[in-house]
Amino acid sequence: MSAEQLQSAAMEEVQQLVQRKDAMEAQIKAYYDILEGQKHVGMDGPLVDAEGYPRSDIDVYQVRTARHNIICLQNDHKALMKEIEEALHKLHARDKEKHRQDEARVHQETMQQENQILLAFAKVDTVSPGSPASMSGLQVGDEIIEFGSVNTQNFQNLQNIAKVVQHSEGKPISITVTRNGQHVHLSLTPQQWSGRGLLGCNIVPLRN
Repeated sequence: MSAEQLQSAAMEEVQQLVQRKDAMEAQIKAYYDILEGQKHVGMDGPLVDAEGYPRSDIDVYQVRTARHNIICLQNDHKALMKEIEEALHKLHARDKEKHRQDEARVHQETMQQENQILLAFAKVDTVSPGSPASMSGLQVGDEIIEFGSVNTQNFQNLQNIAKVVQHSEGKPISITVTRNGQHVHLSLTPQQWSGRGLLGCNIVPLRN
């Protein structure tokens, strides 16, 4: 299996575990609701009256069953949370491997174009923390030489970059920038994140 397929399988495993967790939590809540409906007896309320007889104002059997099921489900829930944690670690490892392979492929592609000298056509003036742009290594002040299929020779306006981004959601884009006089090759994957847009950076055209 490729790194992408392994990552997809790991993601699916996490999603299935989370669905199980949600279902289990709903069951636990339902049993707690039963206890609330029995005079708010809860997990610790007495099941016998002052004279030591089973209480007649509640369904003692139902309360005992609910309490037993809650304890069993809470133990299962604890084990399931551990499974989810392990699955997330596995997913993170697969994600790192996929990112490494993406970077290797992008590097190979850019090395093949190394003989083509291009001038920068745009500049990065903001990068939001935690964004796809930030995670890729893009920095404020980077001057863009290539952005996927866009370069100095075919760049007309920022809409060219926007089209590349829209058609590359979830797929790595090869980017070449100049930084402190050096060419830097990056792999940027446009994707949804907690902020606006798919990149989390602002790019402005350079006026020659």
